[in-house]
Amino acid sequence: MNMTDFLCKSKRPTGQRVYRSTSIFSLIVYLFLSAIPAICRAGDESITILAVGDMYLGGSAGAFLKQRGYSYPFEATKDIVANADIAVANLEAPATNYEEVFTEKEYVIKTSPEAIEVIKAAGFDVVTLANNHIMDYGAIGLKDTIELLDKAKIRYAGAGKDLKHARRPAIVNVKGKKIAFLAYSKVFPEEFYATNESSGTAPGFIEYVRGDIMDIKKLADIIVVSFHWSEELLKYPKEYQVKLAHLAIDNGASLVIGHHPHVIQGIERYKRGLIIYSLGNFIFGSYSKYGAEGMIAIARFMNNRISSAELIPLNVNNKEVLFQSRPLTDERASAVIQDIQEISNGLQQDFMLLVKDGKGFISLNKGISSASLP
Repeated sequence: MNMTDFLCKSKRPTGQRVYRSTSIFSLIVYLFLSAIPAICRAGDESITILAVGDMYLGGSAGAFLKQRGYSYPFEATKDIVANADIAVANLEAPATNYEEVFTEKEYVIKTSPEAIEVIKAAGFDVVTLANNHIMDYGAIGLKDTIELLDKAKIRYAGAGKDLKHARRPAIVNVKGKKIAFLAYSKVFPEEFYATNESSGTAPGFIEYVRGDIMDIKKLADIIVVSFHWSEELLKYPKEYQVKLAHLAIDNGASLVIGHHPHVIQGIERYKRGLIIYSLGNFIFGSYSKYGAEGMIAIARFMNNRISSAELIPLNVNNKEVLFQSRPLTDERASAVIQDIQEISNGLQQDFMLLVKDGKGFISLNKGISSASLP
C-alpha cells in the first residue's frame, strides 16, 4: 500500500493517520502540510519532488571515482532517488576539461565530463547551477557543462550564457503538470553573476526573484525555488534568507530549498509553502570533519500544493562513508532530526516533532502522541 492509500484507507480517526515506511531506514520525517481530506479526493494523483544539497564529484574523491567509477557515490541512495517523480541537486562544480581558471580564488574546483551521464543514470532530472563554483573555469567551463547537461537530457536552472538565460526556469512535465525550477546565487564572487553581455549565475536580487516567479506562475502548476546562500558551516538561517524565502512563497513558490553552508539548517512552514534552508552536502569531494550530516528531502504535492514531506538524514562524513552518502539509522538518525527541530525553533513551525524508536515524525496535528506512532 502506498502512502496515499494508507492515509485514505486507514481505520485510524482523522488527524491520527501516520505514514508507515518500508524504506531502507527506519527514519522518515513526515510533515502534514494540508488537511487529510484534500489528499483523498477521487482522481487526485500525487507528485513527489526529491531534493538534495551540494554535489561535487571530484577533489579528494578523485581516487575513489577513478578506481570504482562515477556511479559509486550514488549506490546507497539510488533507489530512494529513483522512487521520486523528479529529483533535483545542486551541481557545485563545472564539468569540463578546460584548464584556465576564471579568477583567483582560494578553492577552484571542477569535475570530469564523465560525471554528467552518471548523474542522469543516478536518477536526477534537474540540477541547479547558481553557486560559487560553477564559473571557476569561466565561460568555457560553463558552456561545456551546459552542453553535457543538454546531451544527457538533464534540465538546469541558475546559470547561462547571459542574464536572460541564467534566470530562465527549468520546466519538467510530469503526470500532466508543469513543474518549474528557478535557481539563484546569493554568495560571492559577484563577478560570477551573469549580465546582459556575459555568462554567469542568476543573482538572487529581490526584483529578479519576484519578477521571475510572477512570470512563470502563469504557465507552471508548481514552482520550486533554489538559493545558494548563507555562510559555510552556519546552522541558522540569516535574516535575509528568511525574508527572501518568504518573498518567494508570497509570490507563488510552493517549495524553497537552500544549500552552500555544507550543514543542515532549519525548516519552516510558511503559509502554504515549505522552506528547507539548507540540505547540507549530498556527495562532496572533501574529507572535512565539518558537515558530517546532510539530508534528502522529498516533498509530496496534491492538487498543486504540498501535502507532506519526508526528511531522510544522511551520513556524509567521508572518513566513514568514503564518498558514498548513506542514510543514517537508529540513534544517529534520531539525533539529526532532534537537531533539526532545535535549529528550527526560531522559525515558524505549524507542526510538531515526535521521535520514537529512531523515527522522527512531524505532524501539524498537535493531538498526536508518540503512542500513536508506528
